[in-house]
Amino acid sequence: MISQSAQTQLKLFVLDTNVILHDARSFQNFEEHDVALPITVLEELDRFKKGNEDINFQAREFLRQIDQMTGDVLSEEGAQLGENQGHLRVVITNEIDHRLHQVFLHDSPDNRILNTALHLQHYVKERRVILITKDTNLRMKAKSLGLQAQDYISDKIESFDSLYTGRRTLENITTDQIDRFYQDSGHVQLDDFPEVAEPIANENFVLKNGSKSVLATFNREDQILRRIEKFSPYGIKPRNAEQVFAIRALMDDNIKLVTLAGKAGTGKTLLALSSALACSSAYRQILLARPVVPLSNRDLGYLPGDISAKMDPYMQPLFDNLSVIRHQFNDTDKEAQRINRMLEQEKLVITPLAYIRGRSLQRMYMIVDEAQNLTPHEVKTIITRAGEGTKIVFTGDIYQIDHPYLDSLSNGLSYMINRMKGQDLYAHISLEKGERSELADIASELL
Repeated sequence: MISQSAQTQLKLFVLDTNVILHDARSFQNFEEHDVALPITVLEELDRFKKGNEDINFQAREFLRQIDQMTGDVLSEEGAQLGENQGHLRVVITNEIDHRLHQVFLHDSPDNRILNTALHLQHYVKERRVILITKDTNLRMKAKSLGLQAQDYISDKIESFDSLYTGRRTLENITTDQIDRFYQDSGHVQLDDFPEVAEPIANENFVLKNGSKSVLATFNREDQILRRIEKFSPYGIKPRNAEQVFAIRALMDDNIKLVTLAGKAGTGKTLLALSSALACSSAYRQILLARPVVPLSNRDLGYLPGDISAKMDPYMQPLFDNLSVIRHQFNDTDKEAQRINRMLEQEKLVITPLAYIRGRSLQRMYMIVDEAQNLTPHEVKTIITRAGEGTKIVFTGDIYQIDHPYLDSLSNGLSYMINRMKGQDLYAHISLEKGERSELADIASELL
């Protein structure tokens, strides 16, 4: 039995549909507090049950879970969410809040969900009622009516300051220390470098003293710093230290997961594709994929042409990068001919991300472009499909997000970087310096 004082401290969270479509298990992340589900949310989820997209899976998974949890009848108190957790209940109300009626003339699912939250705020005065939604506009509408509203942040990183960059620059390293990297095997014991404090697996370092410098990476298993040599895969030459670090990770067979983050023009996709081509002999297929955010499978039918004609405009950036690599060579060069053969034999495939569902990812080099438009669950789904010998590379710009309910801190790319750092089979590099052109750099900074 919960005491009156403890009852007063408990909160009542009202979930919007987009929270469930983002994370089907979201209702289990509110600890001892109760969760209310407006009946409108169930009505909206009914529209999302069918389909092969991630949101369709989330809708079905959520409905399965609450069906098992609630049994034959859902009481007014609701269903227990688990040990030391609150209750989940569905709220039905026909009473329209007078403020909603006066201000918002049109009926909509958002307004009905907002009305349910206002109804609970009025009648459950002993609780603090909080609307949880990923819709910024709905949060603003709720706040304007005196209702507390928050984003769903269970899978959101704390801040940009906490986001791992994958590299550090250390000054005032002695010349003798740097020279040791150019002797023998290029390996130096970590104990000999007290300046490198608490490194994590596959973290990269620029060690310099003004006149000399060296690029190194940390191997956690052997506790050594290893010198990185510059390499130009398929004629693509790295133009800065970040790109050197990226190529090293992209071509290291021991690293099975790589993330590259950076603004437009930093070379993320180009480096990933050229590195994949350079080590393609170790893989059965190179697969380049990207999410099609503006379109869903339902919308494709309205476009003219076959599936290739519908999707080519969204895949064009990947073809552009392949064209850059091709132009490093003459048509008669063996490298250019090899790329053509790989395309003809489908050893190199460019495809929408949705079409990899159901495929077996065995001994593949997979590059996922525009990964900032994926949810954390979609990222997890892709990685968990990796079979033996598969390497997956995610590239994206966390500041350029097209997904309506994701932001720079909650998207799948940021979430993955934050959670995977320190793993021996994972490496990340944030690319900051644009190398596309001087014009592109100026536009990126000023516009």
